[in-house]
Amino acid sequence: MIDKEELLNSKDFYKSFKTGEDLTSFFKQMHKRAVEHMLEAELDDHLDTEKHQKTKEGNYRNGHQTKKIKSSMGESVIKVPRDRDGTFEPALVPKRHNIIDGLENIIISFYAKGMSVSDSEEQIREMYDLDVSTSTISRITNAVSSEIIAWENRPLEDLYLIVWMDGIVFKVRENSKVINKTIYLAARL
Repeated sequence: MIDKEELLNSKDFYKSFKTGEDLTSFFKQMHKRAVEHMLEAELDDHLDTEKHQKTKEGNYRNGHQTKKIKSSMGESVIKVPRDRDGTFEPALVPKRHNIIDGLENIIISFYAKGMSVSDSEEQIREMYDLDVSTSTISRITNAVSSEIIAWENRPLEDLYLIVWMDGIVFKVRENSKVINKTIYLAARL
């Protein structure tokens, strides 16, 4: 077996990447494999048995199904493990979802900054090379819009304390040298 530390310190490993695309492709592959391993670990925890063993209820592993996911690393086709009873609900990539949380957070961030749905779609296409439909972006932003409206309409306190701090720098002669001295000002309003 190859020692991972030795591989990462090997100059040959780094020489294998000729372009930035090679490195990006490597990271996408590592991300895909990491997601698949985490899903396997989730199934292990769900079944609470070793591989090739049945649970007390008779449930066991039942192969894999492929799923196309979208994340900040781009699109990937992963293998999602299944159980015989169909009770396995992965938390990392939930059933009937194809976008991993990181990308949803980016979409919400664009929305919070005032970007339109079509601008968000274009930005995601340019930055992550992903095609996310405007309806998907709308669905994600609508999920948080009620929370945003509630926050905007929250009752305000009667009094808020404000502390304003500033400083001004003066050149001062000290011990035959000119040095900078800062005078700090703090005001409570």
